[in-house]
Amino acid sequence: MIDSLYIGATGMHAQQTQIDVVANNLANVNTNGFKRSRVQFEDLLYRNQGVSSAAGGQATSQMPMGMGTAIATTGKIFTTGDLKKTGEPLDVAIKGDGFFELALPNGTSVYTRTGTFQINTDRMLINQDGIPLAGLIQFPADASNIKIDADGHVSATVPGEKKAIEIGRIELVTFVNPTGLSPAGDNLYTVTPNSGEALRSTPGENGAGTLTQGFVEASNVQLIDEMLNLVMAQRAYEINSKVVQAADEMLSISNNLRR
Repeated sequence: MIDSLYIGATGMHAQQTQIDVVANNLANVNTNGFKRSRVQFEDLLYRNQGVSSAAGGQATSQMPMGMGTAIATTGKIFTTGDLKKTGEPLDVAIKGDGFFELALPNGTSVYTRTGTFQINTDRMLINQDGIPLAGLIQFPADASNIKIDADGHVSATVPGEKKAIEIGRIELVTFVNPTGLSPAGDNLYTVTPNSGEALRSTPGENGAGTLTQGFVEASNVQLIDEMLNLVMAQRAYEINSKVVQAADEMLSISNNLRR
């Protein structure tokens, strides 16, 4: 059997996955805090093929022949997106590295770069999906003039107080290998053995970024790059399909030798 049939098929499958990833990146070009994905490929196992030497054809040497390509991993690229000004006091963008930590009801934590927060009926600071921020920052009733400093200090003005009072402090979480985080949907990520444990830091310290109030982080998807990736994946898919077509024609010729 001609191996090129299977080799071409692995190439087509790999490029189909590449197109799927590019499509997801393009679909989320306007999703705040979204991080683009990237596909990494690797070659498959090699098979040793015997080759006769030029002297009489007695001795043979082994020539390794590749058996196609495979998907090694699909990882996130955590470069910082552009910061867009909203003017909303509870919109907070991370300028630099780090994640917000959110506390799920089951006691586990998830992490996000999306800093669009709200205050629920219990006066707790929550994200847009209702998950409270770790540290459980709770505002007094009738709090106003909320201020979030670059180092994470949260303060507000309350009735009966001349000066703003401190409510709490937002901490950031960093990882040794953030590309190892597992996407959980809704711009949330969970820890994996590849990412390492969460390292909590004060904003601006230990490699963590600072906070910017009144801004949100846009997606880091670059339209030009994604369109180029789409064109290259389409052309690579077409080339691999030509390999399959050529191998099929060769098999057809072999089958018709007796005619």
